[in-house]
Amino acid sequence: MFLTVTTTGTPERPATDLGFLLHKHPGKAQAFSTSHGRAHVLYPEAGTDRCTAALLLEVDTVALVRRGKGKGRGGAPDAALAQYVNDRPYAASSLLAVALGSVFSSAMRGVCAARPELPGQTRPLHIEVPALPARGGPALVHRLFEPLGWRVTAEPVGLDTEFPEWGDSRYVRLVLDSETVTLAQALRHLYVLLPVLDDAKHYWVSSDEVDKLLRAGEGWLPEHPEQKLITSRYLSRRWSLTRQALERLELVRLAEADDSEVEEIDNAVAAESETEEKPTPLAVRRREAIVAALQESGAARVLDLGCGQGQLVQALLKDVRFTEIVGVDVSVRALTIAARRLKLDRMGERQAARVELRQGSLVYTDKRLKGYDAAVLSEVIEHLDLPRLPALEYAVFGAARPRTVVVTTPNVEYNVRWESLPAGHVRHGDHRFEWTREEFRAWAGQVAERHGYVVRFEAVGPEDPEVGPPTQMAVFTAAAATTTAKEAKAA
Repeated sequence: MFLTVTTTGTPERPATDLGFLLHKHPGKAQAFSTSHGRAHVLYPEAGTDRCTAALLLEVDTVALVRRGKGKGRGGAPDAALAQYVNDRPYAASSLLAVALGSVFSSAMRGVCAARPELPGQTRPLHIEVPALPARGGPALVHRLFEPLGWRVTAEPVGLDTEFPEWGDSRYVRLVLDSETVTLAQALRHLYVLLPVLDDAKHYWVSSDEVDKLLRAGEGWLPEHPEQKLITSRYLSRRWSLTRQALERLELVRLAEADDSEVEEIDNAVAAESETEEKPTPLAVRRREAIVAALQESGAARVLDLGCGQGQLVQALLKDVRFTEIVGVDVSVRALTIAARRLKLDRMGERQAARVELRQGSLVYTDKRLKGYDAAVLSEVIEHLDLPRLPALEYAVFGAARPRTVVVTTPNVEYNVRWESLPAGHVRHGDHRFEWTREEFRAWAGQVAERHGYVVRFEAVGPEDPEVGPPTQMAVFTAAAATTTAKEAKAA
C-alpha cells in the first residue's frame, strides 16, 4: 500500500522544500521498521517546480496473524487461507496511518528545526491514495474531506476490468487537492480518516487511542459535521471510548469558546456616546470578583479549571499573594494560546515558577488536582450537558476537594436586558443551559450539602432590581476550614 504527496513551487519557494517539511532528503530512499512491516520513503520526482514524496508500506501478513489480528469482525476466525491472503498489503488502512504517524511524526506536529517558517505556510498539495477501502462509498469520502478544505476525487474501483457488469468494489482511488491546507494538517487528516473509511483497526484499541485521536483532530475535529461517525469508527465502535472522546471534544468547544459573544452583547447594550465614560466589560468585572473572592479566602495555591485562553491566570499572576497558579484545560490548542498570552517562553524564572498549564478533563478525577487552596470554575458548568454535571461535581468537590471553590455562571433572568439578544436565546451558542438565580442556588446548595461545604452567593455586574445581576457567583468553603477560621477569630 502507498500514498504520494506532491507539491509545486517556484525558484523563490522551491517544491523541494517538501523534503524539509517531511524531514526526509529528496536525494535518498529511506526505510523504516514498523510494527506491521517495513515502510519506505522515496521521491519519484524532486525539482524546483514539482516534487513528489511517496510512502510505501510492505505489510508482513504473517506477523499480523501471529499478533492475533487474523480474526474476522466480531472475533470469529476467518478461513485459514483468508488470514494470509487479503487486501492488507495493497489497500490503505489503519496500518498505513500508523506508518504515517511513525515516519512523519515531526511533520505531523508541524516541527521543522532547519526551516521553522515552513510548517505554517500553505502550498499547493496533491495527495493520491490508489486503493482505499471506503465503507460508505465515494459519498462518504466527500463528506469527510470536503469540510476540511479539500477538493475531492473518489473514483470507484471496479471489481474486474474485464467484467464491468460485476459493478464496483468497495475501494476508491482517492485524490485530494488544496492550496489552503498546511502539510501538517494534511497528514493529521489522513492519519484519522484513512482508518475511519476502512472502518477497521488492525491492532488493539485501548484508551490511549482517544488521546491520539484528539491530538490529530485538534483544530478540525471538534467542528467537523461528521464528528460522531469519525470518533466511533476511529475507536472501533467501542462505546466507552467513543463516549469519553465525545465528552472531551465537547469540552474542547468549551475551552475554545471565550467571552467574545458575551462581550459583543455587552458592548451593544452598553454603547455610550463619545462624551460618556466607557463601562467596564462584564468579563473584566467577573475576573475582578473572582480575584477578590480568592484574596478573601487567603488562598495561595489556585486551580483555574477550564482556563481556556488564560485570561484569569493572567489576572492572578499580577497578585504576588498567589504563589502557585495552575490552569487546566482539555484543549491543547487553548493551552497553546494561553501560553502565548502569558508569554511563558519569555517569562522570568521566578514568575515562571508560579504558573503551570496542564491538559486534563474536568469530568474525570485527577490526583494532580488534590491539595490546592482554591479552585475556580468560571463560566464552565453551562457548557456541559446536565447529565455530566455530577461527574464534574465529584471530580472537583469530592476528589480534588480544595478548601475554596468559586463558581460563576450566567443569570438567565438578566437576558431580557440584552437588547441584541433574541428572546429565548442563550448568550453563547455552546451553552447547554442557563440557570435562574433560584436554580443556581438550589444546585449549589445541594453540592455544598453533599460534600461538606458552606456556600454564599454574590452578584457580579450591575444588579437589576427585577432580574438581578448578569452573572451569579457562588463561593464554596469547606466546612472544616470555616470552623477553624471562626475559632481563630474568637481566639
